[in-house]
Amino acid sequence: MVHVSRGGSGPLLVLLHGLGATGSVWRSAAETWPGSWLAVDLPGHGRSAPAARCSFGSFAAAVAAAVPPGPVAVLGHSLGGVVALALASGWFGVDVRAAAGLGVKLRWTDDELARAASLAARPPRVLPTREEAADWASKLAGVPLDDGVVEVAGGWRAALDPAAFGVGAPDVDGLLGAARCPVLLAAGEDDPMCPPDHLRAAQPGGLVLPGVGHNAHVERPASITPVLSWLHDALLA
Repeated sequence: MVHVSRGGSGPLLVLLHGLGATGSVWRSAAETWPGSWLAVDLPGHGRSAPAARCSFGSFAAAVAAAVPPGPVAVLGHSLGGVVALALASGWFGVDVRAAAGLGVKLRWTDDELARAASLAARPPRVLPTREEAADWASKLAGVPLDDGVVEVAGGWRAALDPAAFGVGAPDVDGLLGAARCPVLLAAGEDDPMCPPDHLRAAQPGGLVLPGVGHNAHVERPASITPVLSWLHDALLA
């Protein structure tokens, strides 16, 4: 069972955060969506329980269980962007009419995958105070978090389940090919994890957002307005 936050009324947008973050990172961007929205804490993040096995598919299945019946658009950032693409396949029973992946890392080196696997095998770091744990959780997520910690025996730790680092490299080409709805890839022009040349190679029509980096939706929420407009138009088409 995953934790969700909801707001608004009208056409539904499902919002999926990146690794280490929580659904709260969409707070400002969600306010500009002309409809209703549902922001999910992915398994092993925020207030959601860990997954029995961390994979893009297990995350997509957990999200699917929390999405109400009916047509939806899905927007995911980074890890959440891959989950959005997985949902667009229709394999998980969600009626996705449009999906967008923001800042999805498209190319992985062997060293990067080995480092991620090493991080996945480490126990959570326990810190003496909530403030220290919040600082650590924010570093892991790459964005400020006020809800990304949990109290445990001996102190506090980031809510992130380290096993989530072990999801591996996504088959983005395969997911794009499997999509049963329009799909858009987007990234900030200064995103080191998804530079414009990688984005355009994966999807020639991919959208480059000027003046922002990897966390465009947090750095400058208005920067993703073109993505939201595309999703809204595709959802209602």
